[in-house]
Amino acid sequence: MGDENQTIDIQFHFHPFSPILEIQILIFVAFLLMYIGSLIGNATIFLTVWAECSLHTPMYFFLANLAVLEIFYSSTVAPLALVNLLTMGRIPISFTGCGTQMFFFVFLGSADCILLGIMAYDRFVAIRDPLRYTLIMRWQLCAQLATGALVLGFILALQLTALIFHLPFCGQNRITHFYCDVLPILRLACGDTRMQEAMIFIVSVIILTIPFSLISISYIFIVGAILKIRSTEGQRKAFSTCSSHLTVVLLQYGCCSLIYLRPSSSYNPEMGRVVSVVYTFVTPVLNPLIYSMRNKELKDALNKVMKRHLLR
Repeated sequence: MGDENQTIDIQFHFHPFSPILEIQILIFVAFLLMYIGSLIGNATIFLTVWAECSLHTPMYFFLANLAVLEIFYSSTVAPLALVNLLTMGRIPISFTGCGTQMFFFVFLGSADCILLGIMAYDRFVAIRDPLRYTLIMRWQLCAQLATGALVLGFILALQLTALIFHLPFCGQNRITHFYCDVLPILRLACGDTRMQEAMIFIVSVIILTIPFSLISISYIFIVGAILKIRSTEGQRKAFSTCSSHLTVVLLQYGCCSLIYLRPSSSYNPEMGRVVSVVYTFVTPVLNPLIYSMRNKELKDALNKVMKRHLLR
């Protein structure tokens, strides 16, 4: 009982990127701009899809869900990271607070990755069997798939967070990171971590390897189906839609795989922190830019919505 209370009283401190305040402020400004950009961009996509009836299709339903996930996902990490950048890591996070942040990070990040796999399946059905697309991708199925991504992410995050935070922590609890990520916290534990390492690998396979494998198979069929389209304009539109999704997929899965799909013994804290910036700050701000710039239908809908509101 005493050990448990001692563990709960633990506070974690984040190691600053640089000991020089001016560099910390530069990083703070860059992170703040990316965070604000991600909030504005993803909120714009969600509101455009919600307001424009022509976008009430499965593809844009999943895109709107992705935008909402990105808002909550980046908000799990950004506020505390920004505060610690300005204070040179002087503001600690409690044991409970760290566990809560890790839970929501894994939960929303897992749901995000699973949703990208679902979006690949949606594009596969739309290009492979366009005549039966609306019959296959019924609204009921779309809602079930989106809910399934959240439920699976929730279960995996709950199990992984509970396993890690049942470990004893001792010594200097200084995290070489800017949020409570799985591997940096695991390195601070002073007990046997083999079960937790095995769980991290299982979760990584479920949310990274399996969806990415399904996405890769889908895109092999998608490319084959696009090449069969006789119209050049039809091919261009199909490639444009799919390339947007593929760019986001490669960024998200590529960076996450570098961190989580490798033995925890080979984890490099400094490299892990730099790579994490990509999928916590860069990807959330790039997603709306990639989808809006490469998608004429979405750009036209956004212009229509803006004109409607300006004329009021």
